[in-house]
Amino acid sequence: MMNSSSLFSFGGRFPIINCRVSAPASAPFVASVPLPPSTSSDSLACSLQCPHFQSCSGCTQEFNLHRPAVVDEASDFFKRYGVDDFTFDSCRLWGWRCRAKLAVRGSSDNALIGLYQEGTHTVVDIPECKSHHPNINAAIELLREGIKVFDVVPFDEDQGTGDLRYVQMAVTTHSTNLRAPERYKNGKVQVSLVWNSRNERSHNADKLQALSTYLWRKGGPNSKFHLIHSVWANFQTSTNNIIFGNRWRHLLGERDFWEHVGGIDISLDPSSFGQANTRAFDSLLWKLHKYVPGGSSVADLYAGAGVIGLSLATSRKCSSVKCIEVNKEARLSFEKTIQRLPNSLNCSISWHHADASVNPLSWIIGSDVVVVDPPRRGLDASLRQMLESVPSIEKRMRSSSQSSSLNAKEEKRPWILRAKELSIQAGNKQTSEENNTLPQRLIYISCGWESFKEDCKSLLSSRAWELEKAHGFNFFPGTDSIEVLAVFKRRVASKKKKKSGIKKVGIKKVRAKSQDSY
Repeated sequence: MMNSSSLFSFGGRFPIINCRVSAPASAPFVASVPLPPSTSSDSLACSLQCPHFQSCSGCTQEFNLHRPAVVDEASDFFKRYGVDDFTFDSCRLWGWRCRAKLAVRGSSDNALIGLYQEGTHTVVDIPECKSHHPNINAAIELLREGIKVFDVVPFDEDQGTGDLRYVQMAVTTHSTNLRAPERYKNGKVQVSLVWNSRNERSHNADKLQALSTYLWRKGGPNSKFHLIHSVWANFQTSTNNIIFGNRWRHLLGERDFWEHVGGIDISLDPSSFGQANTRAFDSLLWKLHKYVPGGSSVADLYAGAGVIGLSLATSRKCSSVKCIEVNKEARLSFEKTIQRLPNSLNCSISWHHADASVNPLSWIIGSDVVVVDPPRRGLDASLRQMLESVPSIEKRMRSSSQSSSLNAKEEKRPWILRAKELSIQAGNKQTSEENNTLPQRLIYISCGWESFKEDCKSLLSSRAWELEKAHGFNFFPGTDSIEVLAVFKRRVASKKKKKSGIKKVGIKKVRAKSQDSY
């Protein structure tokens, strides 16, 4: 492998790229330098060099990991809308993935643990994946050994038979006993086994227990190398492509899984959504903090376990944070996370199990800043249309007593009442019910570039918002995908000038009066 600590020259018209280039098996070399379009030497220095590249569907870009081709397109796009200083944070290039869901197929003697080939349900074994945190690969090998020792039968999709369908590996680097540079390298793996049965009392439950015990004995705290954080079981018998069933059971190890991002400790259950690239997500959160004024009231839509909102509550000393999430499984993680927030936090905090696309105005009213982090498909149409109508809504509210009657009406709607019943209130400050402000700032976090472009163009064409800043993050090195942080501010309405004809009439009248007075 070429020396990955090469520095690159810079051409002024290109986006600033912070490149954290690291060799796969070592701690990352960090270099914050602006980069030009890639040269052949850059391309080789930042190459994937993975034996599974052409057969595995995970990575699509073998060279220039530090600069996906879409970066140039993004830079040009934002320039057209007035943002000339688009930046791109390349982050860690190898061993970045701290969360992986993998299919288990094949036989007990030759288990295939990996991803599907593109367009098929043929599983490609990926024991030496360069994207995985090295400890995920180590845990996969330990699992493979256990499958063989206890004759655990991998799932047969055609027949619906077998024991082990999938496995989720999640790495936590939240070990405060270690110095910060050592925490990533020594991350512990939470293993979630998706078992082909209805519950732990079904057929072959003894194999599940034996396999989990083997993982703990070989990789737990009493082993030569402490690798395993915990072992969980998920029970799934569905014939569709959904990975997880609704039933979970904690088998061994620590029950709570903690990570530290954006200045707070967050709890993530195995059923909760978690970012695969923990370090890149942390970088994005610290960048986000800069665009939220201190003391703001914040609405966090598509909030998940509320990581973004709670991070802002702590770092920006927000007056209130309201998190809206449609997945009820995220509630438990939110409840655990708020227990570790500072006691001195003077903020009203709430989490609501609700669909942000249903009557979205009720969720953003009273907020100075709205943060949206939608799935890859982008904003729900109803939410986007409401954001585009904010100025006209605000105008109507100002011109009448509509704001108070609007709140009273919305409070009685069935989905609002249900969301209140399932909500969680925290913090030592109560929000005034009479706060009827509408947001002046919109922060959009996007994992889907194509859908973001459409939403962005629609928001700007409504003339309700203008683009202030934009940043990109390399959440998935090896793919032509970027995470975008875009900051919009409310457009200031220009005052209409009086027609020149009216002015002339006024002047004539003044002259006539002057002549009459003599």
